[in-house]
Amino acid sequence: MPTWPALCSNESPALIINSVPDHVHILFRLSKNYALAKVVEEVKKESSKWIKTIEGGTKLFKWQIGYGAFSVSSSKVETVKRYIKNQKEHHGYQTFQEEIEQFAKEYDIIEYDPKYFWD
Repeated sequence: MPTWPALCSNESPALIINSVPDHVHILFRLSKNYALAKVVEEVKKESSKWIKTIEGGTKLFKWQIGYGAFSVSSSKVETVKRYIKNQKEHHGYQTFQEEIEQFAKEYDIIEYDPKYFWD
């Protein structure tokens, strides 16, 4: 896993990062000096470069067009850290797509557009 210089250079330190084959979760403190879209753009750019150069990586790697971002209250940081840490187990009983669609429905996320997630 890279050191995620995109987060460091954008003053948005990562608290935890974990991935499964089809997605990654990153919990970070967003800097007041950088827009979320800029931080995500840099993370995608730098991680794409990294994965194309590592052993076992692929030059064909690419990110999807969109991304999901959610704010978390300070009181829930430890809960979210545990959730991210346990991704492999969690997705053993619920797929990423099922989780996103349930989350969008449960929290009435009207901006959810499947074409940005599954194309």
